Amino acid sequence: MAEAFGPQGALARAEPQYRAREVQQTLAQAVARAIDERGVLVAEAGTGVGKTFAYLVPALLSGARVLVSTATKNLQDQLFLRDLPRLREALQLPVTLALLKGRASYLCLQRLEQARRAETLPDRWAARTLARIEQWAQHTANGDLAELEGLDERSSVIPLVTSTRENCLGSECPQFRSCHVMKARREAMAADLVVVNHHLFFADLSLRGTGMAELLPSVDVAVFDEAHQLGEAGVGFLGETLASAQLVDFARDLLAVGLTQARGLQPWTELAGACDRAARELRLVAAGAVRGSAKLRWEERAGRPEFDGALAAVGAACAAARQALQAVQEIGPDFTRLAERAAALAARSAAFALDAEPERVRWIDVGTGGVRLVESPLDVRDAMREQVAAGAKAWIFTSATLGADERLSWFTEQAGLDGARTLRVGSPFDYAGQARLYVPSRFPRPGDAEHSAAVARLAAACARAAGGRSFVLTTTLRALGNVADALAQALAGEAEPIEVLVQGSAPKRQLLRRFLDTPRAVLVGSQSFWEGIDVPGDALQCVIIDKLPFPPPNDPLVEARVRRLEAERRSAFNDYFVAETAVSLKQGAGRLIRSETDRGLLVICDPRMVTMGYGRTLRAALPPMPLVAGEDEALAWLRSVT
Repeated sequence: MAEAFGPQGALARAEPQYRAREVQQTLAQAVARAIDERGVLVAEAGTGVGKTFAYLVPALLSGARVLVSTATKNLQDQLFLRDLPRLREALQLPVTLALLKGRASYLCLQRLEQARRAETLPDRWAARTLARIEQWAQHTANGDLAELEGLDERSSVIPLVTSTRENCLGSECPQFRSCHVMKARREAMAADLVVVNHHLFFADLSLRGTGMAELLPSVDVAVFDEAHQLGEAGVGFLGETLASAQLVDFARDLLAVGLTQARGLQPWTELAGACDRAARELRLVAAGAVRGSAKLRWEERAGRPEFDGALAAVGAACAAARQALQAVQEIGPDFTRLAERAAALAARSAAFALDAEPERVRWIDVGTGGVRLVESPLDVRDAMREQVAAGAKAWIFTSATLGADERLSWFTEQAGLDGARTLRVGSPFDYAGQARLYVPSRFPRPGDAEHSAAVARLAAACARAAGGRSFVLTTTLRALGNVADALAQALAGEAEPIEVLVQGSAPKRQLLRRFLDTPRAVLVGSQSFWEGIDVPGDALQCVIIDKLPFPPPNDPLVEARVRRLEAERRSAFNDYFVAETAVSLKQGAGRLIRSETDRGLLVICDPRMVTMGYGRTLRAALPPMPLVAGEDEALAWLRSVT
């Protein structure tokens, strides 16, 4: 490690811009030690440490078989396409690399064929998108949909041309030999280092015993970057879900396969119609009067005759479909797989009619695309403890935000890693010289009706001072719309126009590109822009956060975690709400300073940051930025750095 990271080392020789950093070497040495000892390391590394190279270099030099898991596809692609090839060349190592994403990222040739034969598509845009995919499918080597430039990840065509665990035919698929998913898995099993994501990691855990290739047991080192997202990814994947969209998809596939391969042998239209009606009824009963998106307590619907009846109707429709499918399943594997899907949906509806198991929580997600009934564990501690204890491998968990104390207890507790070695290495950036923090003390409280308008007014003032170059980060989608509308109105008619870009008006990558290409722009975003966004240089010089990102107290999962803490006679506010807020706030603030030369202003439009006792804890969690006294001083600082 000392040679590789030294001033005259392999990295310095390969990268003209490389500079030896003590904090990076400290982290790399700790990772190397954990690999040698097959130990567990939880390491928080501030912005600018270079944590990616700090874990990749020792992992590559160890000669061990390595799995690297990230939270996002973007970081997966960055590691596989950019960072790892550069390091492999710099270190002169003959290691093989593989990238493995979830099956929804790969074109399914069998599903593409079915979509081509389908009688209807949602709209003419869908037909155009399908034509593009068909043309690209002729020459793609790996089937990764990320290759298709400009493909909207929200496109209604993607579910039609990708497979799920439920509809995949496996080895009985006519396209099995050419399957892009299986090809990616074979390459992953043969590689020295494999890049996956957290969802795929938990999928591997949940699919044990199914005969599918198991990646995790074959590796010696498991590294989790963006580890702060590991818990929520696991909770989402280790749970059980019954969604109206699953039923609609099943009904669509049932009708398509039945009419094309066994027309007249069963009443396919009636069977599919019954499943579709059951999905619609479940959606209506579960959502009730709710419009838009919401998360409902299970108790708000469970036990009511209409809700129980809707669940029973789902079970009956799926059971009838299963019986019909089993009668013709010798025709082909599509019918066998559809019968298995029908049985699984019927069993899931029956399970949701019973009480939840202890230490698990249920809720109902209502969205524009339907409803989801969800049951999940409260955290991933049991699953992770089981994995760490199962075999002698090194486990590395790293992120820029893992907690507010030396033990990094926010992360280690929820992940069941109480005995792990912990390390905190701070950022090498000079925050005292590069940044300022402004918290307006005389400001509407977040619950007040005029809060969003006040945020927009202050954001407009900052945007004028900075010449655009600003992010406005909101904690809710409702605040996103309110702030964006008021901000656009406040900036209308400027002598030098400032464009307001709003999350949801275009795909995330496209919005970010427009922000970078527009000299005077403000981007208003919610949760997806709080992290994973890297805008170094003077393109971004002001980050405005609308309020402290406390977890919603009426969220069913939050309520269940609070009940458990209170049962343990602990302070739910300090140990959960403040701890969660500190991590989220640190993520949002981390968008501001991304290099040694960046300068900027962080604004938090929540007076509780300076008026409440816990505000001191939250300020301590942020990088050490000097606090400015008032708006005039804040705007003067902005003008001085632009």
